[in-house]
Amino acid sequence: MIAAQDLHTEFQFPQEAESQLSSDTDFEDPDGKHAKAAKGTAAKKGRKAPGDKAKGGGAGRAPGLGRVNGHHQENGMENMSLFEVVKMGKSATQSVVDDWIEAYKQDRDVALLDLINFFIQCSGCRGAVSGEMFRHMQNSEIIRKMTEEFDEDSGDYPLTMSGPQWKKFRISFYDFIAVLVRQCQYSIIYDEYMMDTVISLLTGLSDSQVRAFRHTSTLAAMKLMTALVNVALNLSINMDNTQRQYEAERNKVIAKRANDRLELLLQKRKELQENQDDIENMMNAIFKGVFVHRYRDAIAEIRAICIEEIGVWMKLYSDAFLNDSYLKYVGWTMHDKQGEVRLKCLTALQGLFYNRELGLRLELFTSRFKDRIVSMTLDKEYDVAVQAIKLLTLVLQSSDEVLTAEDCESVYHLVYSAHRPIAISAGEFLFKKLFSHRGPEEEGLPRRGRQSLNGSLIKTTVFFYLESELHEHGAYLVDSLWECGSELLKDWETMISLLLDEPIPGEEALTDRQETALVEIMLCAIRQACECHPPVGRGSGKRVLTAKEKKTQLDDRTRITEMFAVALPLLLAKYCVDIDKVTNLLQIPKYFDLDIYTTGRLEKHLDALLRQIWEVLDKHTETEVLEACSTTYHYLCNDEFSIFNRVDIARSQLLDELVDKFSRLLEDFLQEGEELDDDDTYQVLSTLKKITAFHNAHDLSKWDLFTSTYRLLNTGLQNGDMPEQIVIHAMQCTHYIILWHLAKVSDGSSLKGEMVTLRKQMRAFSLMCQRYLNSINTAVKEQAFTTVCDLLLIFSHQMMSSGREQLEPLVYIPDSTLQAEMLNFILDHVFIDQDDDNNSTDGHQDDEASKIEALHKRRNLLASYCKLIIYNVVEMNTGADIFKQYMRYYNDYGDIIKETMSKTRQIDKVQCAKTLNLSLQRLFNDMLSELGFNIDRSSSAFCGIKELARRFSLTFGLDQLKTREAIAMLHKDGIEFAFKDPSPQGEGGPPLNLAFLDILSEFSSKLMRQDKRTVHVYLERFMTFQMALQREDCWLPLISYRNSLQAGGDDDTMSVISGISSRGSSIRSKKSKPATTNKRKLPEAEENSCSSSDAGWMNREQNVQTPVMMHSPHLASTVLRDPKKMRPEDSYTTAYTMPAEQLPHQHVPTQQQQQPHPHHQAAIDYNTQVTWMLTQRQQAEARQQQERVNMHYTKMRNHMQQAVRRGSGLMEEDEEPIVEDVMMSSEDRLEDINEGMDFDTMDIDLPASKNRRERTELKPDYFDPSSIMDDSVLNVSMY
Repeated sequence: MIAAQDLHTEFQFPQEAESQLSSDTDFEDPDGKHAKAAKGTAAKKGRKAPGDKAKGGGAGRAPGLGRVNGHHQENGMENMSLFEVVKMGKSATQSVVDDWIEAYKQDRDVALLDLINFFIQCSGCRGAVSGEMFRHMQNSEIIRKMTEEFDEDSGDYPLTMSGPQWKKFRISFYDFIAVLVRQCQYSIIYDEYMMDTVISLLTGLSDSQVRAFRHTSTLAAMKLMTALVNVALNLSINMDNTQRQYEAERNKVIAKRANDRLELLLQKRKELQENQDDIENMMNAIFKGVFVHRYRDAIAEIRAICIEEIGVWMKLYSDAFLNDSYLKYVGWTMHDKQGEVRLKCLTALQGLFYNRELGLRLELFTSRFKDRIVSMTLDKEYDVAVQAIKLLTLVLQSSDEVLTAEDCESVYHLVYSAHRPIAISAGEFLFKKLFSHRGPEEEGLPRRGRQSLNGSLIKTTVFFYLESELHEHGAYLVDSLWECGSELLKDWETMISLLLDEPIPGEEALTDRQETALVEIMLCAIRQACECHPPVGRGSGKRVLTAKEKKTQLDDRTRITEMFAVALPLLLAKYCVDIDKVTNLLQIPKYFDLDIYTTGRLEKHLDALLRQIWEVLDKHTETEVLEACSTTYHYLCNDEFSIFNRVDIARSQLLDELVDKFSRLLEDFLQEGEELDDDDTYQVLSTLKKITAFHNAHDLSKWDLFTSTYRLLNTGLQNGDMPEQIVIHAMQCTHYIILWHLAKVSDGSSLKGEMVTLRKQMRAFSLMCQRYLNSINTAVKEQAFTTVCDLLLIFSHQMMSSGREQLEPLVYIPDSTLQAEMLNFILDHVFIDQDDDNNSTDGHQDDEASKIEALHKRRNLLASYCKLIIYNVVEMNTGADIFKQYMRYYNDYGDIIKETMSKTRQIDKVQCAKTLNLSLQRLFNDMLSELGFNIDRSSSAFCGIKELARRFSLTFGLDQLKTREAIAMLHKDGIEFAFKDPSPQGEGGPPLNLAFLDILSEFSSKLMRQDKRTVHVYLERFMTFQMALQREDCWLPLISYRNSLQAGGDDDTMSVISGISSRGSSIRSKKSKPATTNKRKLPEAEENSCSSSDAGWMNREQNVQTPVMMHSPHLASTVLRDPKKMRPEDSYTTAYTMPAEQLPHQHVPTQQQQQPHPHHQAAIDYNTQVTWMLTQRQQAEARQQQERVNMHYTKMRNHMQQAVRRGSGLMEEDEEPIVEDVMMSSEDRLEDINEGMDFDTMDIDLPASKNRRERTELKPDYFDPSSIMDDSVLNVSMY
């Protein structure tokens, strides 16, 4: 282990005489002639030795700095700095370093100054270190000076800039440091001047509070450390070689021993040892001066650099670095809060575990941090989880005993993850654990067949699949194992042998459950080979296959056809009565290459397959089996292949038999007076189910089944005792009949009268389903509702699109009765509690699976109805009863309702807003009917409506301009609803619905500023003077709503109370003459106060009867005064003005305003008497508000000045000070880094940085459930 020596940032070495520098461009020193340069020449960083003068003019660039006769001069770059040369990348790094070395030999101060400025400029600093600064200033002073000259305009610097140029620069930056150390490794790095100066500078910069300095210097120091590690490794190798040579020479007999050679080897070993000590001192200086502090820096990129490089050191020079003193930093940092840093930890460890010898030396580390690595397989960062699984795979390869069964099981289940890279990594782990170990007894087994090695491996796969208890995810398991075990999964011959062949004596046969799992895995492997894309839910979709992949796909498909064309009939014959096996086996033919039936002379096997399908159809009545048979016939009946006629004849014979049987049974079944026999019912139902399954995929129009199925439905409706399954399948079959008929009509291949026939059949069937909505059987009603929704959607006005106007007679628009019945069905059967669901679930209501299935069914019913709203089939306002359930049933249907609201808003924003308002009104009326007119605004019912209004408000988004008219209309309707009904307490009491204004105030923030004033004016139309004076609790909704309209609605030209001053200014702006027309009536002023876009909606419904409020005259002084110069109390002049006799200094209009409504004539005198009091009260409120505004403005100005003073220094791109917390923890926990491996002494804590950019990166996203639950990185499910 490298000796730990404490080195100060400012290195001080004894000054010694300068020695001649030897050539540094040789990579080797085989003869040992290059003696180490004398140590110490001006050890103080940046300062020359006494009496040592700079060659070529001191601070300036020396004439021989490699720019005159060197490579750079030839390229016209003699005046460029080292940073510019590296940035351009036109010169090879080797030549750039050689030029610098030549310059260093001529004048090391000037060359070193160029190197120092290189690092400064790489940090993005505009300043440069001068020769005077280099000679007379300390590192801290230089860094402080450079900080002052840093670029304030942007926070970007070369290491963070994007683009190909800067990406190339970063690579050149890495190479430059590595080549520089490699070229100087024989003499210059030992002169105790160049390396000491560079290390001291980088150490000081790495402690800077400027992020650019800290990031760049840390990267440079870590790369410098890596280069020194390579040098130390070479020295170690040379020392070992020299020691062996010395031992060999010394062991010779005295006569043959060469003493001079012994002395030379001894001297060489001594020199190498001294060089090794120097390199170790340098490495320790970098490690303790930079790494120990920066591995817990506030910036994740800096921490990641440190961890990445220490992994390189341990891999390159394991003898020195692969020990607990250095491994502990990687272990601690695995708990970092940033996924980027955790990822670097895992990749660093992977580099160690790849080498089996190094992996064996990590036993203590693995035992200590194994649990953490296993837990990282569930990391919320998918990339980290993938690398954690790969690391565990490497650990598994190094030793089977490290990971326990529990550790392995935590990885096994990830093969079912929805994230494909995680699943593939877990599949590789599973394959290595279960399938890669072969015992000696398995060596002589055959390659294929039941007794082969693959046979036992396939059984192992089946056992694992069954034990995982996720039987419906076989496709996921196959996809996870496909990349590492495709050869095993493609061994269909062995799978067929396991299913068909009898076990040999002593062999354990597969159970029925295991055979079912094997059939499913076999089908999934066939699908994966033929489709070449992951299953649904895993992966972004189909990708373009390469030529090699296409060839493999065709070859696999050919193998599958040739193999299963023969074996499939045998498998169907063996498992004919097993539902699950038959259903999966019948899906295999759709992956066949049907031409092979002809080219391979396999017609007899095709006939055998058709016979087995007929037999399966005869023995089964399960829907999944019947649909599988129908789908298989549909795929085989392809007229593009030569086998079409053979399959079509078999299909016609099968259907003829089914239809004849159904017609015969139906006649007997529908005979009047005859009681329903169970056997007859079963026969009719089974035959009808088979016909329905085939009608789904095949056109059975020539058999004319509509009359039979319609009679069956009509009889069931009249008698009321028809079995529900017969009614359900009759509806489905009739639905398919109409759809196939529509397909023929749409193609134009039908006769003229068929469209009329289709229209009659469709309307008759729709009316039949509508009548079945009132059935007592829930399953029948659900089927009828689904069928009606499909018919209305298919036969809507949109069927005429794409040039199909000839279908206009088929358009079917539902009447109001049908719409009401469908809405009632949704309210009665969808919006119910889980315990109230009495659907037929075979009596297992408490079963969780049954509840989930019932919920899924209800979601489908709701989605079917919501599609009718979205496609404008039913009135949009019918969605009000849907939207009002948004909060109550958010967990079950929140996504569906929210999407419906979004789509309706795209169709018609205004109508959508009206519908939302209508839903709130209906909830409000329901609350009134339950609680009475004395509403408690703190009750749960009222708070629920208010919360729903808030949610509705959020759905309008942030763009107020787009939703301007919709929000205005929502407020208009809400105000009218609030004042619609009179007070139940008599005259003087609040209107019945006044509390609705409190709910409506949730939408006030969505109003634009000018619209708030318009809405406020509209609100005043409904108010009386008595209402404005009321302050009781029952009037609080009106007060709060008015306040919400006034908030944010005032500016320099608009009054927040009545807007009279704004109207005056608007008049002057629209008319160039002075506003002296005081005789103008108020309605005209109102008309001029609002533009047509602002208040046009107010006059859309003039027939609404509203209470009339007396309008006050304009005050001439208010109209004529410049609004911007008005006093605060003047800006709050209200509609309730003082009487003329109390305004002695103001001009009183000679012409009165329009006469008030006769209903309020008696109240005029009273109102005139109280106006002055009201005005005084409002002016007092205005003064208080103005004082608050002034105080707020003063605070803002002070904060602004402080921010300006604070921000006058160095600024990053986010316009906040660059000064940061450079350490993630202030605790001193690394005092004894080379002590024993005490892992409990440090607990990495990474708080957010003061810098805004870092703060936003670490701030939790409150829309992310994972950030709400916990700060842990292990709380996110992987699927």
